[in-house]
Amino acid sequence: MQRKTAQDFDQELLILFDAYVHGSVDRRTFLERAQKFAVGGLTAAGILAALSPNFALGQVVAKDDARVSTRMVEFASPAGYGTVKAYVARPAGNNARLPGVLVVHENRGLNPHIEDIARRLALEGYMAFAPDALSPLGGYPGDEDRARELFGKLDQTKTREDFVAAAAALRERADFSGKLGVVGFCYGGGIAHLLSIRLPDLAASVPFYGNVPAPQEAAKVRAPLLIHFAAVDERINAAWPAYEAALTAANVRFAAHQYPGTQHGFNNDTTPRFDAAAAKLAWDRTLAFFAQTLKG
Repeated sequence: MQRKTAQDFDQELLILFDAYVHGSVDRRTFLERAQKFAVGGLTAAGILAALSPNFALGQVVAKDDARVSTRMVEFASPAGYGTVKAYVARPAGNNARLPGVLVVHENRGLNPHIEDIARRLALEGYMAFAPDALSPLGGYPGDEDRARELFGKLDQTKTREDFVAAAAALRERADFSGKLGVVGFCYGGGIAHLLSIRLPDLAASVPFYGNVPAPQEAAKVRAPLLIHFAAVDERINAAWPAYEAALTAANVRFAAHQYPGTQHGFNNDTTPRFDAAAAKLAWDRTLAFFAQTLKG
């Protein structure tokens, strides 16, 4: 079966799906509104399935790849939920102290796609540390709809502190070089922005299509930023001009790229919103940025 892309779906439907993914409409409302796009024997439920992640399709580095060493760890988060789990990936057979990259998931917890991102970074010579914000609720449940439901039950004040604590846990590891970066996607992009404000020792922050902080927060940023935006993503992009001006006024080092024709989530290669060319360019830029800031 040929892989579907965003071009196979009406733009109105893609916007509706984005609203569903981010909780603005529930499943029932999505299915009701998607029904008008169900033609040629396709059902609204079939449309939802076609737009939803296929983790096997997007896997780049297999879970059992011998080049990567992975394990689940727990770390303390006194100001957050107390104890949180994280997936750690390192290049196998490499006992050197490595730069660390916090990998922050979307609003579904630590799903197989984000674990795969961590393994990709391990192959580039980093220690990837990917916390699961759903840890206090049992962890990622293996179902995206259930994961979104659980995510909505989190106390975000505590969850944000869990990611701050994750950085502290990474710093304490004996196999950490001292250079810390973060990359986050969607919700995780917002956390990447947050950590650029909260962590004075952060060496690099790469938000993918994440909510930006309030402009007055820009003066607190010390880390260089590499920011990726989708083109068709009004929900995220509307706030950028004001924050961009604030970053400029605060003399923050940043580069921002918007990728023509792309949808929110274009880097996620498990869904039809994936844009292969834009994702490759954004990821190449990300790796070059980390090489400069974390290995240089």
